[in-house]
Amino acid sequence: MAPDTVNPRLWRQARRNAQHGLFEVVPDAIWQVRGYDLSVMTIIRGSTGLIIVDPLTSEESAAAGLALLRDRIGNLPVKAVLFSHSHADHFGGVGGVISRQQVESGEVRVIAPHGFAREAVSENVLAGAAMNRRAEYMFGMRLSASPTGQVDTGLGPRVAGGTTGYMNPTETVGEEGATLEIDGLTFEFIDAAETEAPAEFLFYIPRYRTLHTTEVATKTFHNFLTLRGAQVRDALRWSQVIDAALQRWGHQADLAIASHGWPTFGGDQVRSYLAGHRDMYRFVHDRTLGAANMGATIQELPAALETVSNLPIDPSVRGYYGTVNHNAKAVYQRYFGWWDGVPANYDPLPPEEQARGYVALAGGPVRLLEAARQAQSAGNYRWAAELANHLVFADSDNIEAKHLLADAYEQLGFQAESGAWRNYYLGAAATLRGEEANNLPMRSQSADYFAAIPTIDLFNAMATRLASNDVPVTPQTFRFVFTDTQETVTVERRGVVEIPRLGADERPATATVRMTRLAFGAMLMGRLRMADLAAAGQVQLEGDIAALQAWMASHRPPNPAFNVVTP
Repeated sequence: MAPDTVNPRLWRQARRNAQHGLFEVVPDAIWQVRGYDLSVMTIIRGSTGLIIVDPLTSEESAAAGLALLRDRIGNLPVKAVLFSHSHADHFGGVGGVISRQQVESGEVRVIAPHGFAREAVSENVLAGAAMNRRAEYMFGMRLSASPTGQVDTGLGPRVAGGTTGYMNPTETVGEEGATLEIDGLTFEFIDAAETEAPAEFLFYIPRYRTLHTTEVATKTFHNFLTLRGAQVRDALRWSQVIDAALQRWGHQADLAIASHGWPTFGGDQVRSYLAGHRDMYRFVHDRTLGAANMGATIQELPAALETVSNLPIDPSVRGYYGTVNHNAKAVYQRYFGWWDGVPANYDPLPPEEQARGYVALAGGPVRLLEAARQAQSAGNYRWAAELANHLVFADSDNIEAKHLLADAYEQLGFQAESGAWRNYYLGAAATLRGEEANNLPMRSQSADYFAAIPTIDLFNAMATRLASNDVPVTPQTFRFVFTDTQETVTVERRGVVEIPRLGADERPATATVRMTRLAFGAMLMGRLRMADLAAAGQVQLEGDIAALQAWMASHRPPNPAFNVVTP
């Protein structure tokens, strides 16, 4: 029985995701490590060793998963690693199962979809601080595991702590797909870019009649736009890729596995599973556009879709993670943008100013608080949350309003079928009450991960941090020469804008910096200071050093803990 504080369907999903251990999927051939991370690691026996698909988020959890299998079948070598797509929970643990030396020597192949390298290391560089802050709420990172706290993400248990690493692929699968022989096994790939991830594939293994759907089809409805933030995904293409897999392998596959969730056994079940996912993604895409073309706005869409009769919900594609509600809004945003077409909504007042107006309109904070209490008592939690939120944004010191808003969020979280929605609501309630868990699992990025970020992306990220104070009167040019990577980056600053470019140009530099790319990365991460590097002889400076120092100091670090649910 589910606790009263957890949606029964989400509780069932959480119990399934919590079943952890090493699972034999095909006798003596395919295993999965499940329940130790948000994602699932698949291990396939080849002719001479092992092929690993998606080695989890952290090196520590991936190493432990591989050790579980080796304790059972012996110390077989890893011959290949497949990264199915460009999200960190599917490649971050690679350093726990293979070494860079094995890859560089050709001992281990690393195979990924086209575009993987750039997408894997750059997705969270420019907007990383905001994405990570929202991810803390989405994945329940600041909630304790309990029936009144975090029970699941809907996609998997929770994100593992530890070290996130990275290795560049040695070969990629292109847009046309491919058939590859990997350690004696035939793998048939199709491209799935621009579906769940910008770079993704799925594949079929004929010998075992096994289809690996990666994260294109899992045991939940996925997100077209995640709560943490991302570029809106292409729901139409998503449904088409699932249909392509169904048409190509649906009458061959007896087994479907994925990088989240558990397997689907039996040919009929596999076909039903794929068709159910395809139909749901297509339904939300098509009916959203149909409703929008009849005049429905972004906030009216959920009701328009949820009232459709014969909604094609397969049991494996319920809203444990993504939902019809916010996926319909994501489709709208992809085609029409965030604005609903109503002029009053194009340039609304900022939240705090808007909130003060609502409080005054209601006759003051006492009357608005009473109206919110009445809505809460009547079980109208969405309206209670909206009213109390105005009070909090009008006066963040109003303790009664913050606690009432927390109560409304808590009830919305307890009712949510989506693990992501539950976590976000309950995380917000914990913030308002000052009850956030502070014992977060330690997470860090390895030197390999940071080194793999394209140099120009580091400078583009720096440009987003430029403060508008102390603007120089004349344009400035700063040149960075990296002695280890043989790269040169020229940064032109013009007022409040800076423009980085790869390579040198003919204009004279205000200042020139010669150092290693590795040291520059450590400096950006706050592990080293320019003065320390200069004192150690690890950097050479030429030109107007004072201007360089002023320019470096004008970049503000992001705030990793900015307010989300309060002003």
